[in-house]
Amino acid sequence: MAKELSRKTYKVAGGYEISVAEIPGDGPVVIFIHGSGPGASGASNFRNNAQTFADAGYRVILPDLIGYGQSSKPEADYPLELFTQTLLDALGQHGVTGGHLVGNSLGGGIALQIALDHPEFAVGKLILMAPGCVAEQASYFTMPGIAKMRSGFGSPDFNIEEQRRLISNLMHPSSLHHVTDALVEERFAVARTQPKDVLARVKTPDLGPRLGEVCQPIFVLWGLNDEFCPESHARLFLDACPDVRCLTFSQTGHWVQVERAQEFNRYSLDFLKNG
Repeated sequence: MAKELSRKTYKVAGGYEISVAEIPGDGPVVIFIHGSGPGASGASNFRNNAQTFADAGYRVILPDLIGYGQSSKPEADYPLELFTQTLLDALGQHGVTGGHLVGNSLGGGIALQIALDHPEFAVGKLILMAPGCVAEQASYFTMPGIAKMRSGFGSPDFNIEEQRRLISNLMHPSSLHHVTDALVEERFAVARTQPKDVLARVKTPDLGPRLGEVCQPIFVLWGLNDEFCPESHARLFLDACPDVRCLTFSQTGHWVQVERAQEFNRYSLDFLKNG
């Protein structure tokens, strides 16, 4: 029987509010950290995964990053540390001081920064889907997916069909059946509340040279056809990290956890249980 998702909002440094959703469980904590993009949120990005992890006994945490979901959306710079600090502040108030981290894209970069720079948070294992922040920020802007993301986002002209196109760009053409009307409408409702700063003023470091410092076990999953974070970056982890395994999917774009949900869930749960 599915457990009900609950939500709480916490005041954090800077006067911002961070929304944290949870599916309760008696087992270890698993924190899902979503990526960027118009309309993103914890619940919508991991809808095909969270309940499966909860059914396996984990305590599932689904935060909305600053600038996203039901959290504060300031007109400001968005350095990686802002995401990290506000997230950790809210998690601490929620009674979460450690756990396994599951991060996609920007969320993968946040997970890495927590593991590298915040030893006060007890990171267990890392599951990273096409993680960002492992190369210079400028290099990501050369990717074809970024060019396709140009839109009226952040202006009154942004419309629901643009929202549909932006979601579709994240996936391989064979996965477009996942772009449902409900998903488009849910993300559009969030996107209309976001300032353009959420994307235009993001500042990410290159954590690639520091990957060898991550001592936690890492599971990296990547779509071969990812047009946002190149699949070749998987080799950075394989070359540098002391405890890493990698899985690449053909005919898959930037959203492994959506496009290959059943496989993602099965392989990830096995990794958490058996290493």
